[in-house]
Amino acid sequence: MRRLLAGVALAGVALAGAGWVLTAPDPVPEELLAGLSGDAARGEAVFTAAGCASCHHAPDSEDRLVLAGGQSFPSDFGTFRAPNISPDPNHGIGGWSFAQFANAVTRGISPEGQHLYPAFPYTAYAQMAPQDLADLWAYMATLPADATPNQPHDLPFPFSLRRGVGVWKLLYADRGFVLPDPSTPDLTRGRYLAEALAHCGECHSPRTALGGLDRSAWLTGAPDPSGRGTIPGLTPDQLDWSAEDIAYYLESGFTPDYDSAGGHMVEVITNFAALPAEDRAAVAAYLKALPEGGRLD
Repeated sequence: MRRLLAGVALAGVALAGAGWVLTAPDPVPEELLAGLSGDAARGEAVFTAAGCASCHHAPDSEDRLVLAGGQSFPSDFGTFRAPNISPDPNHGIGGWSFAQFANAVTRGISPEGQHLYPAFPYTAYAQMAPQDLADLWAYMATLPADATPNQPHDLPFPFSLRRGVGVWKLLYADRGFVLPDPSTPDLTRGRYLAEALAHCGECHSPRTALGGLDRSAWLTGAPDPSGRGTIPGLTPDQLDWSAEDIAYYLESGFTPDYDSAGGHMVEVITNFAALPAEDRAAVAAYLKALPEGGRLD
């Protein structure tokens, strides 16, 4: 009996150790970032397309470039609060290295080596080109510093345990694009914007019970995390607008029926309106190329 108990204990320790290793943070390979030099002018376009200001400017602030954080995002798992990502060295990210920034943005790893919660869309940003990361880092260093302290998330147990995010990443942190093999440069650009930078799937795709994106129903719509209504699907069977209508909506916020964008889409339209017309057309082409029902498998 003692041998049996000892064996069970050893198996338990081995299993726990394996789980600890499997759920450890997986940083960006150093060689992927080596030798990169960022350009702030190009980084401004990446910043805009990625919607950084939409979530990280202070609530009710009129200055979208002061990234003091503090906005709240309710979910089934608790309320997440956007952190300060201004260049402030104490309360923002001014003391980070480029490698630490890249790990946070594309792998969801803090400078302290902890998992970041996927309310931050790093699973989409994981597709970001390394040069775009360097350019974004260069641009963000030019923004105003703000010393507003970060506010903690409001998460019940067990979601307050960050190590559990490592299990979530094993299940859902797929680093591949959803739409395979785009046939034109326009579609390639549209896929990059929609799936990576603008992270459209984060709101417009349904999620599993554990909060992972259901990639088999890509951009088919989802319940609003606030509990109020639904977020519409963008596949051709649900969005029957022409490509020109979609591009115009992304520029103006007006639908073909003369309705206007509301809610968080107002911020999204603000971002897309600042991008070149070619980018809005590329996203429109991407949406028109999706299969009905969003099934890409």
